[in-house]
Amino acid sequence: MFKSLSLRIGILLALALPASALAQGVKVALLPAVTTVAPGAEFVLSLEVTRAGSAFNGFDAVIGYDPTALTFMPQTPNSLQEGAYFVAGCGSRFHRFVAGADSVSISDVLLCANTSLTGPGQVYKLRFKASNTVQATTVRFLPGLQFYNAGLFVNPDSSSDATIGIGLALDVPKARPVTPGLALAAIPNPSHGSMNFRVEADRSGWQRLLIIDSQGRIVRRLSDGNFAAGVRSVAWDGTNDSGMVAAPGRYLASIRVAGRAVETRFSLVR
Repeated sequence: MFKSLSLRIGILLALALPASALAQGVKVALLPAVTTVAPGAEFVLSLEVTRAGSAFNGFDAVIGYDPTALTFMPQTPNSLQEGAYFVAGCGSRFHRFVAGADSVSISDVLLCANTSLTGPGQVYKLRFKASNTVQATTVRFLPGLQFYNAGLFVNPDSSSDATIGIGLALDVPKARPVTPGLALAAIPNPSHGSMNFRVEADRSGWQRLLIIDSQGRIVRRLSDGNFAAGVRSVAWDGTNDSGMVAAPGRYLASIRVAGRAVETRFSLVR
């Protein structure tokens, strides 16, 4: 379980901007989104604004990780952790960083007058050392992510986490055609056992949710019945149709609703 170390900043510029400048929000991600590293290896994750959006001149972020899988490697001085895009934006910055047992807390603000950024670009970077145990783990945004511009909240913001395979090759998610009004997500992914599937359908009808292994065999028939339109959650305890625990590996969840189908891939890690 992650513990949040929340740090708020009170030093922001009093520079007014039109409300229209805040319309797009800020989209941020930990990159690479999926990577494989050798046991015991060091690697860097980049905190990046991934597209042009609302102007901002400061941000708070709390990043959580599993200390049994990863060790955070602080850089000295801390300014070496600031991203190239953010550093290039202004030579004068308020920067505060706190490392905890399983999370890091970041506050960074540009102090140059009339200076804001819109993205895309790297705003921070974090170095980790992988454990010697083969496994998959996640580095994620914890509550506390917020962007600012001239003392005003920049909302909404959205974030994407990173998955690391330690001595374990992970599939890079491939873009799939979107079926309007039908969506399926596996939470969490990867999973150590039980998980939930979020089903969203814009129409009622017969729904069939199947778990399929890498050989194309049906592992579990999770849902087979008539359901109303809307969003629902389907729990899976990680067992097959015979009640046996499913083996670690890559799986496919597939749902068919009213003649349409979508699928999502996920991993089981024991």
